[in-house]
Amino acid sequence: IVSDFVFYMIKQFLILLLLLFSFNLFAQNSGGYVVDSKIIGNDTLPFIRLRTIYILPPHKFKNRREKLHFERLIRKVKKVLPYAKIAATKLYILNKELENCKTEKERKQLIKKADKELHAEYGESIKNLTFSEGRILIKLIDRETGNTSFELVKELKGSFTAFVWQSLARVFGENLKSEYNPEKDDKIIEEIVIRIENGQL
Repeated sequence: IVSDFVFYMIKQFLILLLLLFSFNLFAQNSGGYVVDSKIIGNDTLPFIRLRTIYILPPHKFKNRREKLHFERLIRKVKKVLPYAKIAATKLYILNKELENCKTEKERKQLIKKADKELHAEYGESIKNLTFSEGRILIKLIDRETGNTSFELVKELKGSFTAFVWQSLARVFGENLKSEYNPEKDDKIIEEIVIRIENGQL
């Protein structure tokens, strides 16, 4: 019963987290990309930052067990990485829209509208994630947005909501304030993400 409860709470948190960043403010558009811009003279030009390309050698395994673990991790990262990418893009868009809100009431209404409209779009997908996939998603959201899950929930839903989720997480051995660490704890996940972005996986 306890494990089922933990599983349920983690999934509910992930739904909340993803929905906060998934408000498609350009839903009526035919498509496109969100990019920064620079004003040069009388022209407004797109400003696109190119990411650094890392060339990695083939991964060496000590034994078959390590290889199987690596392959399982690849499948999980591939499954949740798109959600983290969506979170980063939508958070950028949402922050731009929130800048135009004149009152706290308007701000809350904007976020509430996002919850209502996109629960059907992402809710079921998040519910189907496993516990370990959920953990990886939280890590990757931090990687893509530069903010921990705690910071993001606090910013958009308030200190009390963030405190409640953090308290629940700590009871079950999790910490929403943990930062993504590509050089130590999350080194293997970082390698997999880089290989995916390079088209190697």
